[in-house]
Amino acid sequence: MSDPRITTTKRPDKAGFVIAFGLAALALVVGWDAWRLASINAHSAVGPAAFPTIIAAGLALLSIATAVEAIRRGAVERPRDEIGPMAWVLAGLVGQIVLLPFLGFSIATGWLFAATAKGFGKGPVWAHLLAGTVLCFVIYVIFAKGLQLSLPQGPLERLI
Repeated sequence: MSDPRITTTKRPDKAGFVIAFGLAALALVVGWDAWRLASINAHSAVGPAAFPTIIAAGLALLSIATAVEAIRRGAVERPRDEIGPMAWVLAGLVGQIVLLPFLGFSIATGWLFAATAKGFGKGPVWAHLLAGTVLCFVIYVIFAKGLQLSLPQGPLERLI
């Protein structure tokens, strides 16, 4: 027979609490900024603090929900991180930052697309680089020419 006095207790998920704390800290920062913006005179009923206040409230609710879920669900076993895919995505981000001033929006963002696709297990890189560059060139044309926004130009963008 089992002893009725022995109870099994689930330990709360520590990672969930860390995420909840981060959300709460972000809610406080956004809320503080909204409070500062509330003192600005507005010409309408909806002032500059309206949307930051809504976002801060939403972040606070997410923080509470995350903490409750961490308590209810308990500790969860997570899969191990794989360094290779993360390195590909990071290489895509760093590559885009480095390539943007020299090769422009289309090629640099095409590289980000290709490296992220490789990180998710899709290949070959050259095919995704080509597809990503074409897709990003179309986006460039829409934003730069259609909406008159300034995006970094490279040799491909200077052709039009």
